[in-house]
Amino acid sequence: MIRCVIVDDESHPIEVLKHHLRQFDFFEVVTSTNDPLEALRVVNEDKIDLLFSDIQMPKMSGMDLARLVHGKTSIILTTAYSEFAAEGFDLEVIDYLLKPISKSRFLQAANRILKHLYKKEKSELGPETLDGDYIFVRTELKGRIIKINLVDVDYIEGMRNYIAINHDGQKTLALLNLKDLENRLPASFFVRIHKSYIVSFPKIRMVDGHRLYLYGREEGFPISDSYFSAVQDRLNGRLV
Repeated sequence: MIRCVIVDDESHPIEVLKHHLRQFDFFEVVTSTNDPLEALRVVNEDKIDLLFSDIQMPKMSGMDLARLVHGKTSIILTTAYSEFAAEGFDLEVIDYLLKPISKSRFLQAANRILKHLYKKEKSELGPETLDGDYIFVRTELKGRIIKINLVDVDYIEGMRNYIAINHDGQKTLALLNLKDLENRLPASFFVRIHKSYIVSFPKIRMVDGHRLYLYGREEGFPISDSYFSAVQDRLNGRLV
């Protein structure tokens, strides 16, 4: 779940953002307020993943607020004026949304949020990373071998006589079984959740009972009883 705070000195833009956020089940609005000092307090006292902040506000500008919370949470700036964009990106904000915020523009921002938070989660796993690690896969087409970077893999689905590797927005079919591939993958970054599924551990955004959800995908994956304890153990290792 991506925990959000929204601050704007006008109520209508807040409602627009809430409407857009409700289209995704992985956003949670912890607080929405017209007071930037209240938003600052919540970010300082709670675990907030993302701050949506208007720029022009009477008590404190969004730029000043972004400077104060920099490093504590990710930031998206909103405003009706485009001239602030360059300064906003100097503050390493994820995105800069011009009002009125359309559904299509917010979808772009949502994708940017997911990519940013995934990279952040991956960097927090420690010095061992998937960058540069890859496998060569013999596909269902005779003579065709494809290189797949492991950092791009979202999940792998086992089928009757082959597997489907979902990576970088595409699907590659390979003539091998799921167990053989599982033994080849780095255990720090992949976890078996079902007889038919292996998922990328850094790309897990939520576990709800026996359903697991990945960043960028609205549908969930089943966690079978035989793998549930192992999945819980992996999660408990990073539980706070």
